[in-house]
Amino acid sequence: MRFETILKTLYKQLSRRSGRGLAALAIAATAATASAAYPERPITLVVTYPPGGTVDVVARVIGPRLAAILGKPVIIENRGGAGGMIGGAVVAKAAPDGYTPMLDASNHGQNPALHSKMMFDTLRDFAPVSLLLRVPNVLVVTPSSPIRTVRDLIQQGQRTDGEHVYFASSGPGSAQHLAGELFNLEAKTHLQHVAYKGGGPAMVDVMSGQVPVMFASMASSWPHVQSGKLRAIAVGGDHRSAAAPGLPTIAEAGVPGYSSYEWNAVFAPAGTPPDIVNQLSLALAQVLKEPAVARQLTDMGAELVGSTPAELDAFRRAEIDKWKTVASEAHLQLD
Repeated sequence: MRFETILKTLYKQLSRRSGRGLAALAIAATAATASAAYPERPITLVVTYPPGGTVDVVARVIGPRLAAILGKPVIIENRGGAGGMIGGAVVAKAAPDGYTPMLDASNHGQNPALHSKMMFDTLRDFAPVSLLLRVPNVLVVTPSSPIRTVRDLIQQGQRTDGEHVYFASSGPGSAQHLAGELFNLEAKTHLQHVAYKGGGPAMVDVMSGQVPVMFASMASSWPHVQSGKLRAIAVGGDHRSAAAPGLPTIAEAGVPGYSSYEWNAVFAPAGTPPDIVNQLSLALAQVLKEPAVARQLTDMGAELVGSTPAELDAFRRAEIDKWKTVASEAHLQLD
């Protein structure tokens, strides 16, 4: 798709910020005109998903280190529901003073494609702070499944004899659902979606063989792959994962151009002063440089980024455009 080129270019630029690049960023931080008084009190980091999920885990990894760098407590507040929109509505209405940022996920860029009516305007109501990380989706199947390659799945998914291949997701409009619909569009298959109330129940049914396929997050599925309860066929990223270098990408295994990630990013209410936004962004980049933090997140299959606010803004706009195209072509609408 035409938006993949934009996203790949952006990510290559973001990925270069390591080593000397991050050192240069830290030097720039000292020259920035960040508010000398900020922060004066605890910061509430609104997590737009419930406790226990990947987004919550990321928040609890970075929260203590962010607090140490900023010199004030960082309180994690989970406001889950409606694909991140409940928490988003809270932050959209919060004072634009830097004390109520949110940690959001890839639904931030997908919800505008799926909902004609939302509780906020995604582009207007939030100031981008930093794209923290991306986690590729991984195509997994029941261990006993005859589907062993991407080409096997394409062949099965293109059958016209009425025999359907089903794929599970954590719910309608979830990142796993859209990853499967993207596969349908680009591989010209007609896999049938089975929605669950959460990723856990969906994965249990794939492990047991009730549903054969899932475009799962690597963060949640990889332990099951390692234990043999799931079989991984390919990763959905635009390059191979460092966590599984022997596993091909979906693109190189039969669907050129395919790319699907789940990601986490921090946003602030629109109108937050740029110096405070920059201070938060630089602090988050510093957190991601810490070896203990980096190890915990990369062990989950994450690719660390730590972008500037401008880079996150460009990234989220490209994501919104991409998923609007997918939703339109797949005739997906949730309201």
